[in-house]
Amino acid sequence: MQRRTWATMAAALMLTPLAWGQAYPSKPIKFIVPYAAGGLPDSVARVVAQRLTERLGQSVVVDNKPGGNGVVAYQALLQSSPQDGHAFIVSDGSMLSITPLLNKALPYKYGTDILPVSLIARSPLFVVAHPKTGVSSLQEFVALVKSKPGDFTYGSSGIGSTHHLTMEALKSALNLDVRHVPFRGSGQSTPALVGGQVDFSVAALPSMQGFAKAGQVRVLASNAASRSPQAPEIPTISEMVPGFDFAVVIGVMAAAGTPQAAINRISQEIAEVVKHPEVVKNFQTAVIDPVGSGPQAYGQVIARENEAMARAAKVANLKAE
Repeated sequence: MQRRTWATMAAALMLTPLAWGQAYPSKPIKFIVPYAAGGLPDSVARVVAQRLTERLGQSVVVDNKPGGNGVVAYQALLQSSPQDGHAFIVSDGSMLSITPLLNKALPYKYGTDILPVSLIARSPLFVVAHPKTGVSSLQEFVALVKSKPGDFTYGSSGIGSTHHLTMEALKSALNLDVRHVPFRGSGQSTPALVGGQVDFSVAALPSMQGFAKAGQVRVLASNAASRSPQAPEIPTISEMVPGFDFAVVIGVMAAAGTPQAAINRISQEIAEVVKHPEVVKNFQTAVIDPVGSGPQAYGQVIARENEAMARAAKVANLKAE
């Protein structure tokens, strides 16, 4: 009798992962975004959520939880019971690369508390100049700044932002002296450049395209490792500084304890979703490059970004709170 009982239990344990995977998802999935609606991570999450809903047969709901530099979102993730496998975070990499540098008291740590699921997409930022500077290329930008060190300014969306660290990394690589003027988001930094309050800026291309067409700004270079298929005519900083890559990455992350079957399923489905013509079209409009890689590849991207951001933060003399 005892032998039969143990044999039955062992068989049940062996079957559980398979049965769990076949039944997944059994209820709506939640994509928690650590930002307010309307930003890049939120937009990407909503496009992907719509297509996942169609493929999975369960609703994928975007839940915006801004605040605490990702802490509020992480707490919401834990409250959704990770072992249930129906809640994930969709965010850019700053939650894992920049925020830990600025806040040593974070309740989460990448690799221990938060795990990679899928890299959805990349979105490059661009170095942009006001026409009064007279420059129309990255080479001219470098030559002008070096001829008058300390005379020029650049605007960013805030201290510690990817925009800020992109320029600080560029300054360090090429020994440039350009003064930083931080703003509270791109909603302030973009008008400041267009109005000539700063000489240069780092910004997302969609926010600058209209001004560029009108001749009010000049787009110089992308901060990605390679040229964007959506803007192949714009060179990259990496063409001057080999290995330079500060493009924004948007991915899905899970809390420790999330079943591997859930992680694998979501990753596999996203790899298919980003190939959908409507998704590709939506991404192209916003100059977003679809990726759809799995946990291992995404983990490598996170590790590289964390290292690059740490170096840039040191150059920028960012101080932890």
